[in-house]
Amino acid sequence: MMLQGVAGLVLQVVFWAVTAVTIYAFVNAAMQRPDAYTAAEKLTKPVWLVILGVAGLLSLFLGVMGVAIAAVATGVYLVDVRPKLLEVQGKSR
Repeated sequence: MMLQGVAGLVLQVVFWAVTAVTIYAFVNAAMQRPDAYTAAEKLTKPVWLVILGVAGLLSLFLGVMGVAIAAVATGVYLVDVRPKLLEVQGKSR
C-alpha cells in the first residue's frame, strides 16, 4: 500500500518536472530567431514549436506514455538544437 503511494508521488513529480521543462523549451524555441534554425541546419522554428507543443499536450492527455514522449522531444531540443542555435547566434550558454 505504501509503495503504491510512493510510486504515485514519484510519477507526479516526474510529470510536473517534464511539463515544466517542456514549457521552458517551448518558450525558448519561440524566442530564437527563425534564421538561426536554418543556419544551424536544424528543423525550422515552426516545426520545433509544433513538436514541443504537441509533446506538451501529449504529456497532459496520455499519462506516462505522453510524459515519455515529451521528455524525449524536449531532451532532443535542449541537448541538440538549443546549443547549436546559441552557437550560431554567438550567445553564450
